[in-house]
Amino acid sequence: MPAIPVKPGVYKIHAHIIGPSTLVTATEYAVKHGAPVITDRLNPLPIEQEWLIEPTEPVPGAPYVIRLAHHEGAGLVIAEDKLYVNSVERGELARFTFERVIGGIKIISDKGLALRSGHRGAQLTFVPPAPEFQETWTLEYIRPAAED
Repeated sequence: MPAIPVKPGVYKIHAHIIGPSTLVTATEYAVKHGAPVITDRLNPLPIEQEWLIEPTEPVPGAPYVIRLAHHEGAGLVIAEDKLYVNSVERGELARFTFERVIGGIKIISDKGLALRSGHRGAQLTFVPPAPEFQETWTLEYIRPAAED
């Protein structure tokens, strides 16, 4: 499927898994590659669940980087096909594209792997894309990036 454009700004990223609404969430503890990123129920503190999505460069078709909206230096990185948030240089952040699928979007890494949420509380992983519900996401636009 072709990549679709996403309006730059702050989002909540909803997982399509069975049970109460779940959001992509930065955990509070760090391990070898940073803090694991999971899906969890809505947290009243937005600092762990609001993500800034922006293109890597201002040209049509450029991939996107995703970082915590309230922590300018902390962004998403991929290590060993798992998703982490860590403070790294912008060039080290993972790059993503988005593809439209039935019921939402797929989030695709620069290696062509799809973001997957196995269950609430599990660390997010990257797998070969398949027509799986756990690989479908919804982006909820919150506000423009300038209002961080």
